[in-house]
Amino acid sequence: MRILLTGANGYVGRRLLPELISQGHEVICCVRDANRLGLDTATLEKISIWEVDFLHEIQLESIPKNIDVAYYLIHSMSSSTADFDVMESTAASNFNHYMDAIGAQQVIYLSGIVNHDELSKHLQSRKNVEDILFEGNYNTTVLRAGIIVGSGSASFEIIRDLCEKLPIMITPKWVLTKCQPIAIRDVIRYLTGVLLKKEHYNQSYDIGGPDVMTYKEMMLLYSKTRGIKLWMFTLPIMSPKLSSYWLYFVTSTSYKLAVNLVDSMKLEVICKNNDLQKALGIKPITYVEAIQLAFLKIEQNLVISSWKDSLVSSRFHHNFSEFIQIPTYGCLKDHQIKKVTHVAKTLDNIWSIGGEKGWYYGNWMWKIRGFIDKLFGGVGLRRGRTHPSHLDSGDALDFWRVLVANKEEKRLLLYAEMRLPGEAWLEFRIDEENQLHQIATFRPKGLLGRMYWYSLVPFHYFIFGGMIRNITK
Repeated sequence: MRILLTGANGYVGRRLLPELISQGHEVICCVRDANRLGLDTATLEKISIWEVDFLHEIQLESIPKNIDVAYYLIHSMSSSTADFDVMESTAASNFNHYMDAIGAQQVIYLSGIVNHDELSKHLQSRKNVEDILFEGNYNTTVLRAGIIVGSGSASFEIIRDLCEKLPIMITPKWVLTKCQPIAIRDVIRYLTGVLLKKEHYNQSYDIGGPDVMTYKEMMLLYSKTRGIKLWMFTLPIMSPKLSSYWLYFVTSTSYKLAVNLVDSMKLEVICKNNDLQKALGIKPITYVEAIQLAFLKIEQNLVISSWKDSLVSSRFHHNFSEFIQIPTYGCLKDHQIKKVTHVAKTLDNIWSIGGEKGWYYGNWMWKIRGFIDKLFGGVGLRRGRTHPSHLDSGDALDFWRVLVANKEEKRLLLYAEMRLPGEAWLEFRIDEENQLHQIATFRPKGLLGRMYWYSLVPFHYFIFGGMIRNITK
């Protein structure tokens, strides 16, 4: 069948795509920017791409035809703390207009569990989107999940950061809230299990794993599974703002995401009884099994997708094509050139930069810059990288975003997501004469931007010179 997959480059979308392909479906990936889909050549040959932004005016000229089922996996929680709910409602309404023209039989939406009359802004927004989708001229199936556990999921990575970086924690009261985590593998099984099943049309279901526990119990059980000693002391109160800062500084999450998560963590997210699990024959994976499976993927470098690589962890909200061509007018540059003896090895070094490998020179200075960035509300260095030696367009790389990663063209282009009084690019390119060009480009905003660049010139002399020397060794 022909399936439209929105949010195809998000965390769940990237996990769902290979499963749909393996089941023999024809998949049309729906993305805002095709340049950052970040799929290998073999996968790209098996799919079609529809480039569309559901927040913008309806354009019916290039819509796909004969769609049987559409997955709605669009969320905007991390893009704003103020108006993400408006953005999500707008996107859902525009999606309905497109579906009127496309004529899909079924739309499947992954939502959040709603068990309270008074919902957090995040969960209320998910409920509003449900209501909008149920008004569409198609059959709607809603799957409501709580905490999703899997390699690269936001919830898993936050718990991992907290437990492995803080052996002693003084925690806010919301860690005593109960939830029902579900393994990402089970989420995918539910999403594919309801495909064109008429008995599940125009229904909503809560989906979860077999364990109901508090966030504190989740962290303690994670630590026990990983063989880590953890002591937790819970304060009777801690303001939402302090809790948000606590998550933001200790974990790799953005501040906007931390605010919205804390707002939701005060409410229990436990599944209501329903017969979907039995109807689909799914035996859910336990929380401990989900942790073990996640680390099996991590240790084998087989993490398919990470929330950090989607734009929810980003300050970048433009089309990549606007930034792939580095500007020249009004820019300041540091251009280093060095002859390469072993091209393949040098490319491997370039493709391994950042994360645990570091930046080849002055890592302590990069860490200080990352800490300063966090203080001013930036992304810092905590995101790291998903894979130690593989990069795709759109990947997060510490406080950079990968714009171009083309080994055949011997070019890697990064765009800075740290807080800056301007815009910055870092390019690595090997030319036909086997010379490595390492180019740092900065487009300053006003006098402050120029003062910032020239104040760092002495550091650039050592950092960029040391980088290119070590990369070409």
